[in-house]
Amino acid sequence: QVQLVESGGGLVQAGGSLRLSCAASRGTFSSYAMGWFRQAPGKEREFLATISWSGDRTYYADSVKGRFTISRDNGKNAVYLQINSLKVQDTAVYYCAAGPSWKCDTRRSDEFNFWGQGTQVSVSS
Repeated sequence: QVQLVESGGGLVQAGGSLRLSCAASRGTFSSYAMGWFRQAPGKEREFLATISWSGDRTYYADSVKGRFTISRDNGKNAVYLQINSLKVQDTAVYYCAAGPSWKCDTRRSDEFNFWGQGTQVSVSS
C-alpha cells in the first residue's frame, strides 16, 4: 500500500502563495488517482482537487477553481497543490489522498484509500 507524506505548509500572509507537496512511497504511485482535501477546525473535510493517474485530467471544487492547481510527477512519486491568492479562510490542515485510478473524478473522501498525516496552512490577515 502507498504511504503519503505532505509538506510545504506554514504561516503566510493573505494574498501570498504556497506549494504543497505530497511524497509517496511503497505501492505503485502512478496507478492511483490523487486528491487534495482540507479540514478546518470544527468543519467537515472538504474536497479541493483530484488528478488522474496520468495527470491529463484534473477536477476542482468550485470554491477553489482558478486559485488552486493540482499537478503530479510520477517520476518523482509526488503530487502538488499550488495555492495562490491565499485567504484567511484557507486556513486548515491539508491532506493528500490516493484512490483507485477509475475514481479520479470523485469528490468523496471515503473513496480514497490512503491518506497522509496532513500539513497545516495558516493564513494571517
